[in-house]
Amino acid sequence: MKLRTWVWTAVTLVVAAVAVLLWRTSDVAATSSTTAAAAAVPDGSPAAEIAAAWSASTGPASPRRVVEGGRVLVTDEHGLALLDAGTGEEAWHYRRANATLCDATAVNGVVVAVFRTTSRCNEMVAFTASTGVRDWYRSVRFRTDVDLASTDRILLASSPTGVVTIDPTGNNTRWRHAPADGCRLVGSDVGSSGVVVLQRCTGSDALRVELLDGFSGDPVWTRDVDTAGATARLAGVDRLVDVVVGDRVQVLSPADGALLTELELPGLADGQDVRTEPLHQAGVGDAALLWVRGTVYALDQTTGLVRWSVPALGLPSAGSDRTGRTGAPAVTSPEDGAFVVRSLADGTELDRSSTPDAVPAGGRMSVLGPVVVYATADEVTGLS
Repeated sequence: MKLRTWVWTAVTLVVAAVAVLLWRTSDVAATSSTTAAAAAVPDGSPAAEIAAAWSASTGPASPRRVVEGGRVLVTDEHGLALLDAGTGEEAWHYRRANATLCDATAVNGVVVAVFRTTSRCNEMVAFTASTGVRDWYRSVRFRTDVDLASTDRILLASSPTGVVTIDPTGNNTRWRHAPADGCRLVGSDVGSSGVVVLQRCTGSDALRVELLDGFSGDPVWTRDVDTAGATARLAGVDRLVDVVVGDRVQVLSPADGALLTELELPGLADGQDVRTEPLHQAGVGDAALLWVRGTVYALDQTTGLVRWSVPALGLPSAGSDRTGRTGAPAVTSPEDGAFVVRSLADGTELDRSSTPDAVPAGGRMSVLGPVVVYATADEVTGLS
């Protein structure tokens, strides 16, 4: 064989070896992705007696919103999966062996996830929730402690150094906001009222609460709340702005930040930490549903006053009146031994689904046809 032939053979083998090596270390080789047919949510409502049909663990980046597009979102260290609500079987997944999932959320028919491949959370990708088809991708530069939250048409990414909002269906950045000089962010959230940030500032004992327009980022109002040294946390910004300060809730008007009312709370149970206790809020109709310390409160969105309250294990889900007696809005509340349908207006019990299974405290629930989906910080359960 001529020398030229040997040379070309050697070059070809080297190129092939390099190509194989590059492929094995590439994102393509490290990514496992599947798709599915669109989900069909069955008609009907939960039966009079239901039990756990499946459960799934969810990772440290546990999303607050787990139901979207008729699917149920669960996460792990390297990605996410969307499950069939009725069976808990995987419908589709997206995982990357060479990346770490920072956080994920779901809204407007899409699931949005942020991954870390460098020292920062640097890649954001969105999928159609029902099918797993990739919707969009973009590079970002978020801190590793970034937290994602979402509401209709707004995706919020927040960290102690600032917040940024992104269009969840169009991927463009809308606006950014950093704390004032000498201040640091200690909390933020997004809801129907806009984006609220909590700031602690040097030389002040007060907590600064600021509401920003969700689409423009323009300041709407700023209010200083005297915390008297107590830990303060944002409970939610749907319909009302609720700040838990020690053992009370300050209910603020989304219009001007005025204090509408205060709720006195029971003290924390042994072993609970005010800095990490679950706090949940959601807007339903003309009310804000607030769950804190074992009770759900239905707050009037105009006055902030309590319409009704009942002991509950977690945040209720908007539901339908299964009795057919009224056409008024109703919610389904996770309570001891049952999921109870209650009138949004006055809390009257309209129907219930009993369960023999223990339901952990501090979760959020959703109703998909005949299936109840209950999600806590580390597990999602489907009951039917």
